[in-house]
Amino acid sequence: MRKLILEVQVSIDGYIAGTGGNTEWMLWNWGPDWKWDDALQKYHTDLTKSADCILLSRQMAEEGFIAHWAKTAEIPDGRQFAFARHITDTRKMVFTKTLTQSDPIPGGWHNTDIANGDLVSEINRLKNQGGKNIIVYGGASFVASLIKAGLIDEYQLFINPTAIGKGMTIFKELDSHLNLSLVNSKYYACGMVVTVYQPGTKLPKPANAGG
Repeated sequence: MRKLILEVQVSIDGYIAGTGGNTEWMLWNWGPDWKWDDALQKYHTDLTKSADCILLSRQMAEEGFIAHWAKTAEIPDGRQFAFARHITDTRKMVFTKTLTQSDPIPGGWHNTDIANGDLVSEINRLKNQGGKNIIVYGGASFVASLIKAGLIDEYQLFINPTAIGKGMTIFKELDSHLNLSLVNSKYYACGMVVTVYQPGTKLPKPANAGG
């Protein structure tokens, strides 16, 4: 079964956007000025290429995610070309209760399918298909639903060196504690820290254990 990976930027106090949805506090917010250092850019691009299916909420798709990266993929000498080309060429699934596959799709939504069935059933069906991993970027309410349903297999949290005090969180739907195991954490020269978590609690190996 392939993994569902969440890649998301957060503030150091755990928000993915301000109360009004603003993200200007992020070191890089998908714009042409890619302020991440080369090592983080490569990590991000490689992580994206590890998946062959991208999940999006209807709101994120309608706000221009697909169209933005399709336009960026038209600039072959751009620093974001490899990432944008993969986004454009990769199968995308937009989860919605209001659109159907027969509805007019804004901008064509190249290489995109509509999913409006039961969330858990749809995700598990995708996980059981052959192929590479699945990645999700947002939006906030959609990701919160995935987390509540226990569908995220790996959390890739890109932590910005900024606190914003209040805002939108992806953990708002939790009914109880979510225990995670730290897989990796790495600091990058631009000031970002990437922490990778997986669900569950792993106890440390006893000091006197053999092997």
